[in-house]
Amino acid sequence: MSDATTQEGINGKVVVLGLQHTFVMFGATVLVPVLTGLDVGVTLFAAGIGTLIFHVITKFKMPVFLGSSFAFLPPIFAVAATHGGDLAYATGAIAIAGLVYLAVSLLFTFVSTEWLHKILPPHVTGPIIILIGLLLAPVAIGNITGNAAGGVMEQIGRNGAWLIAVITFATGVIVKVGFERMGWKFASQLPVLIALIVGYLVAIIAGVVDFGVVANRSWIGLPEFMAPKFSVTAIALTVPIAIVTVVEHFGDVVAIGNVVKKDYIADPGINRTLLGDGIATSVSALLGGPANTTYSENTGAVAFTGVYNPNVMRIAAVFAILLSIIPKFTGMIQTIPAPVIGGISILLFGMISSIGIRNMVEARVNMDDARILIIVAAILVIGLGGASFTAGETFELSGLGLAAVVGILLNLLINFKSFKRA
Repeated sequence: MSDATTQEGINGKVVVLGLQHTFVMFGATVLVPVLTGLDVGVTLFAAGIGTLIFHVITKFKMPVFLGSSFAFLPPIFAVAATHGGDLAYATGAIAIAGLVYLAVSLLFTFVSTEWLHKILPPHVTGPIIILIGLLLAPVAIGNITGNAAGGVMEQIGRNGAWLIAVITFATGVIVKVGFERMGWKFASQLPVLIALIVGYLVAIIAGVVDFGVVANRSWIGLPEFMAPKFSVTAIALTVPIAIVTVVEHFGDVVAIGNVVKKDYIADPGINRTLLGDGIATSVSALLGGPANTTYSENTGAVAFTGVYNPNVMRIAAVFAILLSIIPKFTGMIQTIPAPVIGGISILLFGMISSIGIRNMVEARVNMDDARILIIVAAILVIGLGGASFTAGETFELSGLGLAAVVGILLNLLINFKSFKRA
């Protein structure tokens, strides 16, 4: 293991790795405010502050960066529609939703690690982690040829967009594999940053980078913070989503633990990770930002780069805060064409699913056991099939959240005897 992967102090190499991580997290983090109309500067500021809060609460042990949660997009849109487009009601409801994490955190303070691992064994967490990557796969391809890349395809066509993505992808592979074989250890830990730079230069040569957004921005400027507003309707639409994201949180914590080969469920403890995530979410919302989450993209980046040092994520958080008050630079980052992001996302998102498979292999999951096959099958089909469960007009459980709940309940029912022996 190279020196940049350990829990060492801050030096030049660690700072560069932190900058890389900022670039990796930037695209998905700012996509939520771009889609909803929330302020990008506030979102970056809140992500940085939230990440630092999370690290304090989890005793500085986890290589995690908190980014914007996509799970809260539906209620944000619904609240905006029912409150005349006033997003302050959505952020107020998200602040309340963050308190759900705190309640669950308190509950798990009194549940032993042994029981948590019986509730979430590898044949449940493995498929959930696989699902996280597979559900993100359309986002990667959508950045190359979907709506996100519409402007690029209009200029250079579908094949041109794919060419940019493939060059970005290939650069990441060459840097990670080729540089590592040549003994260039530090350079091999920068595949994402170098791939983004190469892809960006190719996009500039292709003439698909629009610098207009940069020219109209100032160098220094505070984010447009927004005070929350509260209504019963907004809270009823939003708070149930926290149940889904709590389940996703388990998957993310298990996934990053599998990458680093540490049991974060036990130490610093799932109660601390939930507490950190919940407080970060409420703080973000109180500032006028979206909900924060423990972020699958972060897991993919950690797995691909091999950088496990939590200091890297804390430096990335500081960079995010600095970027939030430099509108011209954030504008520059936003000019990175979608196919460049898509090219590197193929690696990052695919890596997440690969981690889930590795988790099951290393745990020697017995796939000859019909009970385990049933649990895995149910999780994958429900998660990928778009199944949903609704209760009333405000609660909906679907996708990954529903798949996780079904997997956990099936495991409790089918493997009931193993729980009696606990």
